[in-house]
Amino acid sequence: MTAGTDLIIVGAGPTGLAAAFYAGMRGLSSRLVDPLSEPGGQLVALYPEKYIYDVVGFPKIKAADLAARLVAQVEPFHPIFALEERAETLEEDREGFLLTTHKGHTYRARAVIVAAGLGVFEPRRVGAEGERELEGRGVFYAVKYPEEFKGKEVLIVGGGDSAVDWALMLKNIARVTLIHRRKTFRAHEKSVKELLEAAERGELKVKTPYALKAVRGDDWVKEAEIENLETGAREVLPVDAVLILAGFLTKPGPLANWGLKLEGNKIVVNTRMETSRKGVFAAGDAVTYPGKLKLLQINFGEAATAAHYAAAYLTGERAQPGHKSA
Repeated sequence: MTAGTDLIIVGAGPTGLAAAFYAGMRGLSSRLVDPLSEPGGQLVALYPEKYIYDVVGFPKIKAADLAARLVAQVEPFHPIFALEERAETLEEDREGFLLTTHKGHTYRARAVIVAAGLGVFEPRRVGAEGERELEGRGVFYAVKYPEEFKGKEVLIVGGGDSAVDWALMLKNIARVTLIHRRKTFRAHEKSVKELLEAAERGELKVKTPYALKAVRGDDWVKEAEIENLETGAREVLPVDAVLILAGFLTKPGPLANWGLKLEGNKIVVNTRMETSRKGVFAAGDAVTYPGKLKLLQINFGEAATAAHYAAAYLTGERAQPGHKSA
């Protein structure tokens, strides 16, 4: 067993990094446990080159750059990173908590902040013919390196923020067609307006309501068959890549067995980010409470709340932080 820390933070994504920063501001040591090979979570694993527009203080910032800034911000507090380790069990003794990972390592801490989802992320597939067979061979569920699509015929499937944002980004380097099964989009209104205006200028094509029915190819995808959901008419598009950006599903993971009160696949917390288990706090996409909004900016606030109330739990002092901006 390694030396203990004040806090174990499960998840080294943006919420976990923010929690470690605020914990450091309160003089607490922390260890971040994450199954990925580098800190940053989905920012670096799924869309490092994607611009993020809804973080206060940044008109726009690339996901990888935001992750790097979060890591730099917490570095002065010397957090310990246990990367490529999945949290498995959480037990208690008289001295606090013992967390064991899938590698058999056991870490001790006096309190825990869960800043990771309750499950394993899996891309949401659309069930098109040939979709699974051509995964990784022209069919993708995330974009890590946009330059790979330069000069290509790209079909984007989806109507949320990721689909719309990537359509707007890739239209400058590729020939983009976006299809969505509804006439309305789930993405931010400003982005949708930009998308439709770009389509009117001929910078890309937008087809609604359409669904992907099949992808075909040998070693690599060559064509996609789409269907107009109003008329039933089908057409075949030549493609070099199909980006299915329909979101992700979560499958229950080990955290579901930690004795925390759950609502669906989410951890129920109060306004102090306290879970049903004393000494265990939670923040970010893992949690639910009345009025919860799924925004990165909100997650940062929840991380601050969890860290300060964890500090109060450990020290007996007030959770209210002093002013640090002067």
